[in-house]
Amino acid sequence: MNNIIKSVVFLVFGLACCLPAYAQQLEKKHFHHNEWTKGRFSEAVTVSGPGKWVFLAGVGAESEKDGSILHVGDFAAQCKYAYEKIGKVLAAHNGKMSDVVKLVTYVVDIKDRDAMNKCRAEAFKGVELPVHTFLVISQLARPGMLVEMDVTAVVPAAK
Repeated sequence: MNNIIKSVVFLVFGLACCLPAYAQQLEKKHFHHNEWTKGRFSEAVTVSGPGKWVFLAGVGAESEKDGSILHVGDFAAQCKYAYEKIGKVLAAHNGKMSDVVKLVTYVVDIKDRDAMNKCRAEAFKGVELPVHTFLVISQLARPGMLVEMDVTAVVPAAK
């Protein structure tokens, strides 16, 4: 009987030691609860495990040198440039586009929706699309801005 108790204690102790190591994996799952959303955006993303949350301030076509607006009047170029900047900021925090869990896109003209969808698809090519909200507003932070993105990412904890 004493050997059985020792075996049970050893097993419980062994599991207790191993479970924290198992829980150290960052797990991100994308969900589609409605058929029409597949390939357009994830309706929900869950994140569990250790990771670093990265919140990006609104990112648009502001020049990285002086903040002036680049590509005035060219929605596609502003959108592409903004995603390039997002990629650079994420990389500076050991992240990548696949780590984005939530994206809010603000535009000033609904006519740019199709161009935004194409630009976003190119930026996230080969990875799951994050949760996405698309808003049309009357004006962005600076004159000449046509698009701005608000990004939340979760980067797996460093090993």
